[in-house]
Amino acid sequence: MDNDTASTGDGRYHVSTPGILSIPSSIATESTVLSPRAKQTYFKEHKVQIPDTEKKGFSFRVLWAFTGPGFLMSIAYLDPGNIESDLQSGTVAHYKLLWVLLSATILGLVMQRLAARLGVVTGLHLAEMCYRQYQKVPRIILWLMVEVAIIGSDMQEVIGTAIAIFLLSNRVIPLWGGVLITVVDTFTFLLLDKYGLRKLEFLFAFLITVMAVTFGYEYVVASPDQGQVLKGMFFPWCDHCTGTVLLQAVGIIGAVIMPHNLYLHSALVKSRDVDRTKTEKVREANYYFFIESCVALFCSFIINVFVVAVFAFGLFEKTNGQVYDMCIENNSTFSYVFETQDRTEFVDADLFKGGVFLGCAFGAAAMYIWGVGILAAGQSSTMTGTYAGQFAMEGFLNLQWSRWKRVLFTRTIAVVPTFFVAFYLDINNLTGMNDLLNAVMSLQLPFATIPTIAFTSNPQIMGEFVNGLANKIASITLSVVVIAINTFFVVHSVIYDIPHEWGIWLALAVFVVFYLFMCTYFVLHMIVSMGNTRLNEYQFVSKYIKCPEATDFGLSTQNFSSSISTFTIQEDVLGTWNKK
Repeated sequence: MDNDTASTGDGRYHVSTPGILSIPSSIATESTVLSPRAKQTYFKEHKVQIPDTEKKGFSFRVLWAFTGPGFLMSIAYLDPGNIESDLQSGTVAHYKLLWVLLSATILGLVMQRLAARLGVVTGLHLAEMCYRQYQKVPRIILWLMVEVAIIGSDMQEVIGTAIAIFLLSNRVIPLWGGVLITVVDTFTFLLLDKYGLRKLEFLFAFLITVMAVTFGYEYVVASPDQGQVLKGMFFPWCDHCTGTVLLQAVGIIGAVIMPHNLYLHSALVKSRDVDRTKTEKVREANYYFFIESCVALFCSFIINVFVVAVFAFGLFEKTNGQVYDMCIENNSTFSYVFETQDRTEFVDADLFKGGVFLGCAFGAAAMYIWGVGILAAGQSSTMTGTYAGQFAMEGFLNLQWSRWKRVLFTRTIAVVPTFFVAFYLDINNLTGMNDLLNAVMSLQLPFATIPTIAFTSNPQIMGEFVNGLANKIASITLSVVVIAINTFFVVHSVIYDIPHEWGIWLALAVFVVFYLFMCTYFVLHMIVSMGNTRLNEYQFVSKYIKCPEATDFGLSTQNFSSSISTFTIQEDVLGTWNKK
């Protein structure tokens, strides 16, 4: 595909490519080009170069150049919230929900692939695309929804890290102290990206390796029934499962597929220097990023299986009294954790109790090794969560703050509530909060999946890389399933968990109406993006939903000049063009 770019002599450019929509030089003014934003855009100055190889077919050398973003993305599948959901799954349902974990990981891969393709093809990440495609009010609401998901995830990550520090310090450092240490560590590690992107990616690879070794150690020591593990993984059924097990399955979906992770992944792929003027280079990038994502999520899935299987073997249908006797027998200094619990009730597991159990069952080394694994999970996911927050602010608000200001702001809005939770709540009362945070993130999922599907299904944005029928069906089905699960969760919470007071019910009714309205809004936008023209005949759709669609996101317009790698079409210019 040949690309013709010509200057008009007054700072304007005309770009045309056969088969790709382009912008006439009459409106391709300098206002259509985003000036280089060194303060704002990550990966702009130091992108990883992709080697040119004469070898046709698969190349490990090229795969190595693309390796990195997928593993950073996969860390969200290994954060402390996921680990806690895993151990609760094993404790409550034995091995019966491993197939749900596998299904959720595969569905997550489907959406991560779409998010990565959006970043590769357009050179813009998901939040930046939302800024260009949605009108102001829904865009701000969408940003707030994403921030809620980021804050919820960050609270799990920071508290998980604080619990790990509490265990490793033998109760010397309190939870709130661990929260403060986590904040300092995050800023310290984020400074490493000044020393090169690859070094930062190696750090994350090291932390994933630590998780694999530590949780793998627990798996080997516990030695669960391998046949039961395989059966739970590939036999999609759940005999004699109670409502508690069903809710746990819902929690797995909310814990594994995180909304902010789609925004993160679409931005991380921009770290590779892909020549978007060449179709074959974009296709190559999509191909290798998909392979890398498959490998990364496979590794994360295996680590999650380790955790589920260990606690399915050790804590399934175990009472507090049984674990307490085990702790006394092994002279554990943490036996008090189970002493105050009802001895006849089954263990209500969490990260802290899980670590104490491992120490009582397999020796103190198992508890400390568990703490190291949780520490690695918390530190790595906290750092990637910080990146996600900055990408969201950068894209949705088009902020041009310096990096340290954005780090400070995004960390503050997440850490302040976390600090107060850790300061005022007892460590034994955090399990219910983890379930609540998983539910909150599950509720935000449509606000990541629907925009991703909409943009990647829009031929004006993706050109020849637009979603095919299979991708559309798979991704839309996922969104429908997620919304259905959310509906079930809300109904269950209303019936069983929420006090029957009129004020609470009124607030809940308002939230439900607002939530369904916003989901409907974004679904209508998605349908329009897919090419449905009949909806435009309705005044509401044409006025409030049908935003000006940029025609510059295909391959033809990614490099106006060698010095400009990122740009946008301003909404007012696009509005003028669409009217014409």
